Amino acid sequence: MENIKHFIIDFDSTFTQVEALDILAEIALESNPKKEAIINRVKEVTDLGMSGELSFRDSLEERISIIKAHKDHLPPLVMDLKNKISNSFKRNKQFIKKNANQFYILSNGFKEFIIPVVAEYGIEAKNVFANDFVFDAEGNIVGFNKKNVLSSNKGKPKQIEKLKLKGEVHVLGDGFTDYEIKEAGFAKTFYAFTENVKREKVISYADFEAPNLDEVFYQNNMERALSYPKSRIKVLLLENVHENAISKLRTEGYQVITHNAGMSEDDLCKAIKDISILGIRSKTLVTKKVLSHAKRLLAIGAFCIGTNQIDIKSAQNKGIAVFNAPYSNTRSVVELVLAEIIILMRNLVDKIPKMHQGEWNKSAQNSFEIRGKTLGIIGYGSIGSQLSIVAESIGMKVIYFDIEEKLVLGNVSPCESLEELMVQSDVISVHIDGRPENNDLIGASQFDMMKPGVIFLNLSRGNVVNYNALKSAIQSGKVAGAGVDVFPKEPMSNEDEFISELRGLPNTILTPHIGGSTLEAQKNIASFVPSRIIDYINTGSTSNTVGFPDIALPILQEAHRFIHIHVNAAGVLAKINNILANHKLNIVGQYLKTNENIGYVITDIDKKYDKEVIKELKGIDETIRFRVLY
Repeated sequence: MENIKHFIIDFDSTFTQVEALDILAEIALESNPKKEAIINRVKEVTDLGMSGELSFRDSLEERISIIKAHKDHLPPLVMDLKNKISNSFKRNKQFIKKNANQFYILSNGFKEFIIPVVAEYGIEAKNVFANDFVFDAEGNIVGFNKKNVLSSNKGKPKQIEKLKLKGEVHVLGDGFTDYEIKEAGFAKTFYAFTENVKREKVISYADFEAPNLDEVFYQNNMERALSYPKSRIKVLLLENVHENAISKLRTEGYQVITHNAGMSEDDLCKAIKDISILGIRSKTLVTKKVLSHAKRLLAIGAFCIGTNQIDIKSAQNKGIAVFNAPYSNTRSVVELVLAEIIILMRNLVDKIPKMHQGEWNKSAQNSFEIRGKTLGIIGYGSIGSQLSIVAESIGMKVIYFDIEEKLVLGNVSPCESLEELMVQSDVISVHIDGRPENNDLIGASQFDMMKPGVIFLNLSRGNVVNYNALKSAIQSGKVAGAGVDVFPKEPMSNEDEFISELRGLPNTILTPHIGGSTLEAQKNIASFVPSRIIDYINTGSTSNTVGFPDIALPILQEAHRFIHIHVNAAGVLAKINNILANHKLNIVGQYLKTNENIGYVITDIDKKYDKEVIKELKGIDETIRFRVLY
C-alpha cells in the first residue's frame, strides 16, 4: 500500500480549461449592462489569488459578492464545463476511470458544479474536496460555508492532512494554493500545470512544469493515452513557414521553434540535434551531413512541392519520413506562368519602367496575342497538366513532353521527344523536378533548336536550365523573353543579395521563387503538411510520404502499435512475428509494405508486453528504427 501513488488535482484551469467562476459570471451577468467590467474584475481577482498576491478567502469573497449568481445558473454552468475539459484529461479519460481511486479533486471551487463534471471520469463524490455554496430562500448564492476547511487560507494543506494518505502524493495545479500542499510537506511533487494557463510565479515554486497530464504520467512511468508526451517533441520550422502551420503544431502540443530564414549546413547541424520534426521550404538543404546530426528526427515537412533539397536516400536510411505538398500551390504557380506569358508576349517588362521614366512609346512592334500560339510544356505533372487546361481555355494550342505516360487532359498533344517540342513551340514552360539527372536538361543545344523569338519560362527548379546558355540566347534574340522564378543558388534570407547572370537582360522577368507564394497556397500548405506529419506521429500512417512505403492506417484503439522500419530484405517479417509468438503476444492487426530500399511493418497487439520484446525487435539486424504507439 505504501507504494501507491495519489494524484491531487486542482479543478479550475487544470481539470478544466477555464475558471468556473469566470464562466458562472458570464452566465449570471448576461443581461447586466456592466457585465464586461465586472467579469474583468472577477478574472483579475482570480489571478491575484492564484499567484498568491491576494489571500484566498478575500479573493473568494469578492468574486461571490460581485457575481450575484442563482442556483438556476448552475445547470448551464455544469453543461459548459463538461465541454471545456482539458485536452490531455480527455485523452486519458479511460485510464482515469480505470484508476479513479487514485485521483482526488482538491479545489477552492464548489462541489455543486465540480461533482457532476468529474463524475463522468469515474471520480466519485467522496474523492472531491471543495467549497459549498450558501443560498438564501430565493436560491441566490449569497456566500460560502465558512466552516469548510477549504474556505480558509491554506485550506488545501489542511484538507490533505486530514486525509492521511499513505504512499506517494503528487499535486497537479495551476495556482499558489496548490503549491502550499507541497510547501507544508504533504506531497512529494508539485507539478505546475500549464496546458491552459501559465503563471510564471507558480512555475518558479514547482518541482516540474507539466504542459499536460501525459507528462505527469510519463514521469511516473504510468499507463497513459500517449506513449510519449507531445510536449517533449520539438519542432523546428524554417523559412517563414505560414502562421497556420505553427498554430496547428502548437495546438497539437508540440514545442515549436521558428526561424524566418533558411539555415546553412553547419548551422542546421547544430540546431537539429534534439529536433523531432523539421519544417523547411525550398532554400534549406537537408544533406547527409545534416541528417547524421539528427539524433531524434522522425519527420521532415517540405512546405512546398519539391523535395530535391532533401537527401531522400539518407532520410530513408535513418527511418525519417518526408512529407511535401504536391498539389497545394499548383494553381498559384499556373496563374503566375500565365501572367508572365502575357506580359512577355506584349514586351511589357521593358515598356513599364520606361513609362515611369517619362518615355512614351506607343507601338505594336514585338507585341503579340497568346491566342493561337503553341505552348510547349516540359513535364506534365500536377502543375503542367493544370497549366495545359487553363492555357487551352484562352485559345492556346498545347503540346507536352514527359518521360512517363500521362493521362491527357483536354486537347493537349504529347510529343515523342524533347526535340519535337522545342521546334514546334512559340512558348516553352518547364515544370520538372530537380533530380540530378535533370541537371542542365535545357542548355545551348536545346536553345538552338527553338524557334526564333521563343518565350521561355522556368518556374520549376534552378538546376534544370543552364542560365549562361539562356543569357546567350536572350542576348542573340533567339529567346525574345524569359520568365525565371528559380535559381541554382538562392539567398538564404531577404537580407542577402541576389546574384545572377540574368540580371539586367531585356524583356526578362526575374522573381524571387514566389511561384507558390500566394496567401491561398501557403495557407493550404500550412494545413496539408502538418496534418500529414501529425497523422504519422500519432498513427504511423505514411500516406503522401516521399521515399517511404505508403500505408494508410486505422486509428489505434485499445491496442499497442509497434512500428518497425527496416532495410528491405527477405525474412524480416518472419523474424518480427517469431519474436511476438515467443512472447505469446496476440496480433490484432498487421500491415506491411516495402519499396526498393526499406520495409515498413505495423503490428497492433492487444495486451501488455514485456520490455524484453522491444529489445529483441530493435535487435533484428535489418532494423533502422522502432517506435511504440499507444
